[in-house]
Amino acid sequence: MNNKLKTSLFWFIFLQPFLDIYWFYYPPLSTIFRFAIPTIIRILGIIFLLGIFFSQKYNWKRLTKQRWLIAYTIILIIYSLLHLWHVKDFNSVDPSGYQYSSIGELFYLVRMALPLITIYLTYYSDFSEKKFKSVIKWLVGIFSSTIVITNLFTISLMSYEIVLEPGTHFIKGNIFNWFAKNPFNYYFLASKGLFYKANTLSAIMLLLLPLMLYIVVTEFNWKNLILYILQSLAMLELGTKVASVGLFLATIMFIGFYIFNILVTKDIKLNKKAIFSIIIVSIGSGLLFSYSPAVQRVSYDSSPTSLQTTKKSKKTTKHVNDILETGLKKYNGKAKKRFLVRFIRKYAPVYALNKNFVEKSYSYKYDPYFWLKIMNWPISQRRDYRLLERSMLDQVIKNNNNKLDKWFGISYIRENNIFKLERDFLAQKYSLGWIGMILFTGLYLVVLAYCGINWLIKKAYRNFENSVLLMSTTSLIISAFYAGNVLDFLTATFIFAFILGYLLSRIKQEKSLGKNS
Repeated sequence: MNNKLKTSLFWFIFLQPFLDIYWFYYPPLSTIFRFAIPTIIRILGIIFLLGIFFSQKYNWKRLTKQRWLIAYTIILIIYSLLHLWHVKDFNSVDPSGYQYSSIGELFYLVRMALPLITIYLTYYSDFSEKKFKSVIKWLVGIFSSTIVITNLFTISLMSYEIVLEPGTHFIKGNIFNWFAKNPFNYYFLASKGLFYKANTLSAIMLLLLPLMLYIVVTEFNWKNLILYILQSLAMLELGTKVASVGLFLATIMFIGFYIFNILVTKDIKLNKKAIFSIIIVSIGSGLLFSYSPAVQRVSYDSSPTSLQTTKKSKKTTKHVNDILETGLKKYNGKAKKRFLVRFIRKYAPVYALNKNFVEKSYSYKYDPYFWLKIMNWPISQRRDYRLLERSMLDQVIKNNNNKLDKWFGISYIRENNIFKLERDFLAQKYSLGWIGMILFTGLYLVVLAYCGINWLIKKAYRNFENSVLLMSTTSLIISAFYAGNVLDFLTATFIFAFILGYLLSRIKQEKSLGKNS
């Protein structure tokens, strides 16, 4: 029966890249059912896996003895009920209440619990190292080959599509256009294959990279080397900082752990062919990096054209500021608000305000005074989207004026309909409150800390595989905090939970060996 669970879990994780296809999350596919098709499939998949797991009587018996798990589950259920009760009533300037839905929020809470179940199932599935490596190779192969092939034929979706008009999705140039004298702008070159979110995909690729390197040095052959080359290329083509810079930082850290384990723990021997290949691929990646969309983005933002535009914008803003100042002195009360609404509608672009923020996320029509405050900020702050995201959410909380928002949040549905904050943990603090953030996402940190402490204090756990697993999972947590759009997206969290569960199982296995020795 355990083999059945292992095989089913293998195919479930293998399926994740296919459930991250972009078109699943947009009409017409997104409107077939009330909830996204991939999420429905994932919920059914977890129910199926739980059915297999608990069809074995000894798993039931073990569960009844795990009081900590029963207590955690009860606390989670109580919190969820209190959260749903708290967020159903909300004071907002937007008459729609930011399209809140109790069923949608409940569905989100269920989604957040699914990866936690995956950790538990993986922990008790007894995956062998060979089987685990097979999963990683398949995931790397699917993600990387999709990005590289679609980039080559210019049928890849753009990583930075948000900056363009709606309906524009595909890149205009492939990797060969990077070297053109006047290449396309970086957002026409950065490729995310056929997948949903570039930030999520970048975090996944960073999560998988140390594991792929581990496979290269422990099972060096041409197939594994090709997979590693494909992954390096795909991470550069993604064009995000997490993927492009993470490629080099993770490789340097991996080599550091590799040398440490060769010289100190001595549980692995130097593979000269593998390490030589990694160095050569890294040098090649470094040469490509200087032409990559990530570097072009930095060059574009600091280019003379961009600086000239800013100077022109300052001159225009001075003229428009005079109109604003005159209007504010002229009108009072409701007339003043109507003037501000007309003014922002016409002149928002002059102040470099993001159109989506002003019109959709937190509409100027309902609270023009908030945007008046933003217009008085320095231009560097107005262009800091993360600062604006937080400011909008803080204003929504201020309008609601409920102290319990700090502990129970304003709901994922509301936060998502305003704007998904690009910084995980902080995003969950807004949507779920401190209690929910700790219960749902804090558990990842607890498990990671437990594994890390064991690695630090006990030599038996400091083998090379555990070192790489810790590095891999920590990399995802760092990218989640730095770039966001990770912990609320199931493709990333399922793969992460699977690797974290496997790491826990290795710690358990070494504990058992220690007791028996």
